[in-house]
Amino acid sequence: MILLLEDDPAIAATVVFALQREGFEVQHHLLLGEARQAAARRPPQAAVLDLGLPDGHGMDLCRAWRQGQDAALRVLPVLMLTARAEEMDRVLALETGADDYLTKPFSPRELIARLRALLRRASFAAPAPQAGGLFELDEAGQRVRYAGQPLPLTRLEYRLLAALLQAPGRILSREWLLDAAWGQQSEATDRTVDTHVKTLRAKLRDCRPDLEPITTHRGLGYALELPPPAAR
Repeated sequence: MILLLEDDPAIAATVVFALQREGFEVQHHLLLGEARQAAARRPPQAAVLDLGLPDGHGMDLCRAWRQGQDAALRVLPVLMLTARAEEMDRVLALETGADDYLTKPFSPRELIARLRALLRRASFAAPAPQAGGLFELDEAGQRVRYAGQPLPLTRLEYRLLAALLQAPGRILSREWLLDAAWGQQSEATDRTVDTHVKTLRAKLRDCRPDLEPITTHRGLGYALELPPPAAR
């Protein structure tokens, strides 16, 4: 899900349309306070923030995330989308913690490309969690142990599983998984993701037939759901 903080209805409509057309789920907010509460309830995959808002400044929200206690928000990809084109504004935004800066007027295609790049970098920038000991990742060797057993994964299966492990419990769209595992320039499709999830599930089931960690959310995507400790 992409969080959009924009108080101009026309610009917001353009961004929402462009993102939804590319398969992203979008949550739009007009006010900084609304966006802050929504992100605390459900951390997004990325955020697009305007600077000047009726109840504050987008940079203040970015700063609060970077300095806050929520680990997901501390590393959340943030793209500033603003009419302020001065060099000082760009520098201040990037020093505050923004990952990218795009000025208005803008190309929706460029916005999408920049967001995809941020999501790809975020997917593999930090070490994937060890998922409570159920999954153990060797990133250097691109190998995975599941429930103590090595998984015979292809390169793409490894990248797909690593992407899911970046955000256990969070629903990841097929579009997001395509970008994370296959890359923006790939000609792979949603069906490609479904096929690889199917083979990945089969290999996980061979190790632990009693567990089904990858959950399908119809119309939304996939999530890696960890069982309670007693079931591991």
